[in-house]
Amino acid sequence: MQSSLHHSISRKSSIGILCALIVFPLLATYFAQEFYIGLLSRLMIFALVASSLNLILGFGGMISLGHAAFFGSGAYVVGILMQHGVTSAWISWPAAMLTGFLLALATGSVSLRTRGVYFIMITLAFAQMLYFLFVSLKNYGGDDGLSLAQRSATGLDMANDSNFYYLVLAICTTFLFVLYRLINSHFGRVIQAIKENETRMEAIGYPVFRYKLLCFAIAGSVASLAGALLANQNMLVSPNLLHWTQSGSLMVMVILGGVGYLSGGILGAVFMLMLEEILSGYTIHWQLYLGIILLLVVMLLPNGLASLPQKFMSAKKTQGDQA
Repeated sequence: MQSSLHHSISRKSSIGILCALIVFPLLATYFAQEFYIGLLSRLMIFALVASSLNLILGFGGMISLGHAAFFGSGAYVVGILMQHGVTSAWISWPAAMLTGFLLALATGSVSLRTRGVYFIMITLAFAQMLYFLFVSLKNYGGDDGLSLAQRSATGLDMANDSNFYYLVLAICTTFLFVLYRLINSHFGRVIQAIKENETRMEAIGYPVFRYKLLCFAIAGSVASLAGALLANQNMLVSPNLLHWTQSGSLMVMVILGGVGYLSGGILGAVFMLMLEEILSGYTIHWQLYLGIILLLVVMLLPNGLASLPQKFMSAKKTQGDQA
């Protein structure tokens, strides 16, 4: 697990990946493979929500099994507002973020007073309460979920998958950069120091509870934005987005990518969803093979995919020392 309080990114690699993502829809359209535009939009949305979980799990040390509550609530805010005639993204998406922020504040104000397994169970309980709440709301679809008549209005033609893709790319790039700056700010370093030794941080006078609560609320807000984007991607809001299994999937993504690495949530989300896409095309028992592959990855790379370059460099250095 990453222990340094400063986390850097490669500017050249980041620019290269961003340029490739910008060009991708043009190439997909040229080769008549527009399906992959929607797939990549989905990957970016899940990379965003997994990174928001990594903020509290990897950098804050808060093991939450209720992150899907914020993810799903953001989606439902968009769906419910649209059902009541509010179609503007400039209203519904900030409303989704505000809802996630306030919901995380309410959840965190209770759960963060506990530690360990008690914290995990309380966050899980809050998420399940929300899940059953939305299942019981028959006016908003109940078990069947809520269909969106259209994508949220932004001034662009959102029916065009390429336009939606570029909007998702811009939003995800912006918020991932914000998370990067946040982690490397004074606030982020305090959060990481609290994770390393909470008792010591309390002893030197830091308001530990307030720092953790704000971190938890920020992560909830970003997760809700990702939920709003996914609702527009699927044109459907499902209560399954709030289920504890969704929280578990997000946690697997973070662990798979690398807990406490900047790219951990991104790599984990992309790797896991691409495996699902590929394996489901070959067999109906794809979940079995997915589980085996994930198990092998975790066994061979206990610190996640993001640790692979570091492991490669360490092995190369060892070979050089032996020579």
